[in-house]
Amino acid sequence: MAVAKVKSDFVYLSSISGPVPLTELKENPLRELQTALKRLGYPVGDLDGLYGPNTRNAWAEFKTDVYSGNPELIGPESVAALQDKLRELPSTAKPMLSTRSGTIQAIKNQCAALGIGLPTQIAYVLATTQWETAQTFQPVKEAFWLSETWRKANLRYYPYYGRGYVQLTWKNNYQTYSGLIGRDMVADPDIALEPAVALFVLVHGFKTGAFTGRKITDYISENQTDFVAARRCINGTDKASEIAQIAKDFLATL
Repeated sequence: MAVAKVKSDFVYLSSISGPVPLTELKENPLRELQTALKRLGYPVGDLDGLYGPNTRNAWAEFKTDVYSGNPELIGPESVAALQDKLRELPSTAKPMLSTRSGTIQAIKNQCAALGIGLPTQIAYVLATTQWETAQTFQPVKEAFWLSETWRKANLRYYPYYGRGYVQLTWKNNYQTYSGLIGRDMVADPDIALEPAVALFVLVHGFKTGAFTGRKITDYISENQTDFVAARRCINGTDKASEIAQIAKDFLATL
């Protein structure tokens, strides 16, 4: 799979010549660091270029997972490790998900890249994709069977209505993912319909709890598998039992 064509070649972090305290980073390198960590699913909060507990804890978590060392420092080696992890992410630059089987494999790859690779977790992400796309495994618009005129008249968050493999909704979420993929989804919300972008949003949202504040690991982990409650990651309890059964069916094939 192609290397991610995103902000993986750092502009500001690449200028760090030796280990320095994270607290000494200026706004631009901090924002670049926050963006990279958030793309990988670490909870940095807002991409504001300001040092705070969220950024500190996310960097410490990354160093625990990937690059051992003092969590208060950042240097060329840890920056290189961060860049390497970004390059493991599937591309958001090229259309590559034209078939059901290709989409399923890409979802498996993206889940593994973001650290939610348990078969039970993958099964639930696949089940959600099947349900949210009306069995097509292609990105869709909210109420895709109705017209744009209907959406404009009836959806209070228009034009930032749901799009993708799972419904990305509200302007603030389009702003967040604009920063993460390096493209202006606020100016052009239909970018969220591009299959590779929709793939990233789907799995990243499950990983970080971006959709409802609930992460997939809250319900599906090595210690528990609650396919019914996992619907809370997306849409409360709506159709939770039906989607749970689809997840069980997928799990049997993984």
